[in-house]
Amino acid sequence: MTETPTTNYTLWQLILYFLRLGTLGFGGPVALVGYMHRDLVGERSWISEADYKEGLALAQLAPGPLAAQLAIYLGYVHYRIVGATLVGIAFVVPSFLMVVALGWAYMHFGGLPWMQSVFYGVGAAVIGIIVMSTQKLTQKSVGKDKLLWAIFLLLAAVTVITESEVAWLFIAAGVLVWFLRAPPKFPGKNTVNSVGASMPLMADLFGNLDVTLLTQIGIFFTKAGAFVFGSGLAIVPFLYGGVVTEHHWLTDKQFVDAVAVAMITPGPVVITVGFIGYLVAGLPGASVAALATFLPCYLFTVIPAPYFKKYGKVPGVLAFVDGITAAAIGAIAGSVIVIAKRSIIDIPTAVIALISIGLLWKFKKLHEPIIVAAAALIGLLTYPLISHA
Repeated sequence: MTETPTTNYTLWQLILYFLRLGTLGFGGPVALVGYMHRDLVGERSWISEADYKEGLALAQLAPGPLAAQLAIYLGYVHYRIVGATLVGIAFVVPSFLMVVALGWAYMHFGGLPWMQSVFYGVGAAVIGIIVMSTQKLTQKSVGKDKLLWAIFLLLAAVTVITESEVAWLFIAAGVLVWFLRAPPKFPGKNTVNSVGASMPLMADLFGNLDVTLLTQIGIFFTKAGAFVFGSGLAIVPFLYGGVVTEHHWLTDKQFVDAVAVAMITPGPVVITVGFIGYLVAGLPGASVAALATFLPCYLFTVIPAPYFKKYGKVPGVLAFVDGITAAAIGAIAGSVIVIAKRSIIDIPTAVIALISIGLLWKFKKLHEPIIVAAAALIGLLTYPLISHA
């Protein structure tokens, strides 16, 4: 069926929302998927709970950046390919322009020492923001379901222990709930196995090509977008291995600065690829790196989207989606702890994180950018004193 369901919003309104989210949405993928649920499902009722859960499940199943894929799917829900395309562009472009500007400043002014001060405060505040986002997401999607809670806790523990998101566990969680709640008559597994088996081979084919710098950048970041599952948290080790260890494009210090840029700018954390690309090959490098990373995630979303829409209400699919959603939120909760270990490094950062949680808990309408701006200011004032103490 190709007819568009009745909507209570226009495509232009949706584009403006994601343009704003891409401009002001701090906190990385964990917070961003929480904002989308709060704003589009809860407050505006533009997207149904079922459509949101389908989008989150698809974004978690497919490789690539989580928040960008969910945004693309939500654009697809009522406005199909045009909506998915324009929403994806609106969501990514603001933060891309910011990291390119920061890349230019970094190259021309010999590094950005003020970033350490800003990130000191912002990194701690972001923990508070994503804790609250995860709490709301868990409460809404997992509820009091004991089976989903077991999956949630298992994935949270695995993410904390491994510091990565194990893709096959998402699928296993979906299959488990599917078999327990809506057993299939003709279960099939060959398709998943064959696709999974072909991925390392495809990666090897890409990796063996001898090409010019821009093409090398394009191929490497296509692999990052096409073969890395989970959120921005998952892609960082992959980027480090290629950018620093394998290709020697950046030093350790430059790479850490690139990750800091991703954390102190709004929008998807994966946009750090634009900053990295700029340091390696200027604006062309930034453009190629960003396009190569986000194009696979766009295709991995819009190609299967019609099938998710068509079969999303089948009991077996609903059960499968519930299992994957619980696994996804569990992994998100685990990633909060992993990120916190890197961002909360002393008493002041712990205090900033706790105050952020308290403010968001007390004042439901408080906008996150206000907290981020205040934390950045605190970082600028306090970090120089602490670092020289």
